[in-house]
Amino acid sequence: MPKAPQLDDVDLSLKLDKQKYEDQVLEAQKSFVALRDDIIDLRVPIILVFEGWDAGGKGGTIRRLVEYMDNRLLTIHAVAAPTPEELDHHYLWRFWKMIPHRGHISLFDRSWYGRVLVERIEGFAKKSEWQRAYGEINQFEEQLCHDGYLIQKFFLHISHEEQGKRFDARKDDPLKSWKLTDEDYRNRDKHDDYKNAINDMLEKTHTEHAPWNVIPGNNKRYARVETIKRVVDSIKSHIKKIKKS
Repeated sequence: MPKAPQLDDVDLSLKLDKQKYEDQVLEAQKSFVALRDDIIDLRVPIILVFEGWDAGGKGGTIRRLVEYMDNRLLTIHAVAAPTPEELDHHYLWRFWKMIPHRGHISLFDRSWYGRVLVERIEGFAKKSEWQRAYGEINQFEEQLCHDGYLIQKFFLHISHEEQGKRFDARKDDPLKSWKLTDEDYRNRDKHDDYKNAINDMLEKTHTEHAPWNVIPGNNKRYARVETIKRVVDSIKSHIKKIKKS
């Protein structure tokens, strides 16, 4: 496996001012939209996975990414706790049903990585189960990649201090307070446990066919532009390989 990124290696000081952001985000969005015809014509199936700290900016980043893209090409899966029916199956069963058809993009706002993150920390999965999950997930993603899927995974990383500021801002904003739950505060109290789990996840599931992109997220503008650029670059590279084959 290639060398995996780790949270402590991420430069959280990276930022964009408002003017540079407005210029760069629009150009990045145009570049993404320009890929539409190739994705359809070449029938490229694309999976974009978004994980991150609570209040890390996943939702805002996804919105900017898809803002101008043909919405017939996209499905956004906001993954919540499994239903009773889903709990009666292997944990990957529900995600197989969300895999995109060819020429389509599926974006996952949280994903199967819950098995090695929240389910590990909160005790919803036995130690033997979440330890086994690293290999299961790698095999799951490898099967899809061998079948022509492009998989790119993004972790939006913010500091513990920045997370606290965003929690406070949400709490005082009547339009955003619904985003904040008691569970968010409980997760925040387990910051070190989650950090260890995240680093384990990055180390054990960062593969050549389905790599992790750890995005510095203390500055939302920087995170949004950097994510869109990396999505565009990965799709361009994948399309280039298809056209050469």
